[in-house]
Order: sequence, then structure tokens, then C-alpha cells
Amino acid sequence: MSLRAAEKDSASEIHIPADIDWHMLDKSKFFFLGAALFSGVSAALYPIVVLKTRQQVSPTQISCLKMSCAMMRHEGPRGFYRGFGTSLMGTIPARALYMTALEVTKSNVGTVTVRLGFSDTTAMAIANAAAGLSSAMAAQLVWTPIDVVSQRLMVQGCSTSSKNILPNVSSYKYSNGLDAFRKIVHADGLRGLYRGFGISTLTYAPSNAVWWASYSVAHRLIWGGFGCYMCKKDESGSANRPDCRAMLAVQGLSAAMASGVSALITMPLDTVKTRLQVLDAEENGRRRPLTILQTVRNLVREGGFAACYRGLGPRWASMSMSATTMVTTYEFLKRMSTKSQGSYPS
Repeated sequence: MSLRAAEKDSASEIHIPADIDWHMLDKSKFFFLGAALFSGVSAALYPIVVLKTRQQVSPTQISCLKMSCAMMRHEGPRGFYRGFGTSLMGTIPARALYMTALEVTKSNVGTVTVRLGFSDTTAMAIANAAAGLSSAMAAQLVWTPIDVVSQRLMVQGCSTSSKNILPNVSSYKYSNGLDAFRKIVHADGLRGLYRGFGISTLTYAPSNAVWWASYSVAHRLIWGGFGCYMCKKDESGSANRPDCRAMLAVQGLSAAMASGVSALITMPLDTVKTRLQVLDAEENGRRRPLTILQTVRNLVREGGFAACYRGLGPRWASMSMSATTMVTTYEFLKRMSTKSQGSYPS
């Protein structure tokens, strides 16, 4: 018995949309459409990521409005898209790796948990948690170097936007992503591209596990509590089926609920990770990478534990909008990429 079959059996009156397993997808369509859709999502949300990154590495608290006005005045709209080309080039392979690991793990773990006798809700939560964990770990292999390069480019304009806002940013000036890549490798070797890899994995892997598990539980709870108000009778009049608008509303609300707790829990780790990837320490006139302990000490000295939550507003907004957009886009992508009924085994 598969996870998808269990979902069908559990929805006797309200037909909750069944999950689409990995073997049911047209892979070429899945990856091609995914690259196009998620590139658009990344472009729309990128300015918020730039704001969040600059706030996190700033030694003083600066409001989003003040930071935005300074960027617009000194750098223009281009300032909000520094490093976007590099980020976009990395997003495509990272997303492909992420989606593959997510779907393969969810499908396999879900089937195993159902066979072990777990209820369908528990099986879904376990499968989604395992999928979120494995997909985040896989994606970090590609994403960490891209993150290091793009974040260096993001904060490069801070010296012109505000005086002495980032005194410890790398002294290198980068003309583009490729130039930044070469200079980072020349200065620190390949390990320079993987600054913060450990803490990135520690941040994103549990966060993804919690997010996907919370999303699956919230999704079923909302359908169970309010599904009867959002569904219509089918042609036979024997079952309630949701329309597209109801499905989008539930997916969006579930994603937003799952994002809130995840953002609060992982914000300090994300701040430390960003600083590790962007800032340097100066010793005897030479710059070298900061350690985790030095980074934490600097944050506490600058503003106590509250300094770890600089950029929480943009990050929360970014996570909520990104998660809502991502999951609705992702569910739409899966349904667009589904093979015809006769193309996959039952």
C-alpha cells in the first residue's frame, strides 16, 4: 500500500487532493517548467533577500525603510539585484537537486511508513520531514558556494550606501560573479566557497524537515476543519471536491503557518551563517575568515542576543512569501507534469 493510496482511503467524504508520487511525473516537463517557474519566483523575492542580508551583517540596527532609501538613493534599483545573475545560475541546479531528493525521499519513506502501520497523517508527516531533511542537505552541496558568492556581491554596495556600515566586509571588489568566484578561490582556496557549509546545513536541514512536516499536518488539519465549507458536490452528488481556488488558499495558508515558527527558530543560525560567509577578521594587518565563536561574540557585543534577530522582518516576510509562492507553484508544477493515467503503474 502506497502513501498516495492511504491518502485516498482516508478522504471518504471530502476528497482531499491526493499527493503526486515521483513515478507519476514526466521528469523532463517537471524540470523544465520548474526552472522557469522558480526563476520567476526568485526574481520577485530577491530584493527582500538583499535587505535581509545587509541587515544581518550590519554592526548596528538599521530599519528596512532606512536601508531601502539609502540603497535607492546611492545605488538605484540595481542595488536590490546585486548578485542576482549568480544566484539565478545556482538556483536552477540547486532546485533540481532539491526537488529530486524531496520527491524520491517522500515517495519511498511514505510507502515504508504506511506499510509499518502508521496512520496516514503520521506517515505523511514523517515522509515530509525526511524529504525536507534530505533535500536541504543535497541542495547545500550546490547552494553554499553560490550563496557565498552572491552574498559577497549583495553587500558590496553597502560602503556607498552608508558610511562605515560594514567595516569588516572583504576588501576585494568584485565586478561580477565569475570575478568573485576567482578571487575567493585565489584568497582562500576551494574551502572559501564552502564557508559556513556546516552551519548552513545545520540551519536549513532541520528547518526544512520541520517546515515540510508542519506543512503536511497543517494542510490536512485545514481540510479536516474547513474542507466542507470550501468544497462542492461532484456530479454524482456523493462527495465533496475542492475547486482550484480552495486548493490554492489551503496551500498558501498551510505554507504561511509552517514558515512562522521555522523563521523564529532558525534566525540566529541564519545570521551567524550569513556573517561567516561575508565578513572577515583582521589580525596583524591581514584579513582571515571569522570562526563561529568569534561571530557569536561579535553579535553579542554589538547588541546582545537581539542582534541575532537583525533582519527578522525581511526574513519572515521573505520566508512566508517564498514558501506560499513556492508551494503553490510547486503543487501546480507537479500537476502540470503528471503523466497520463495509463503511463504509470497503479
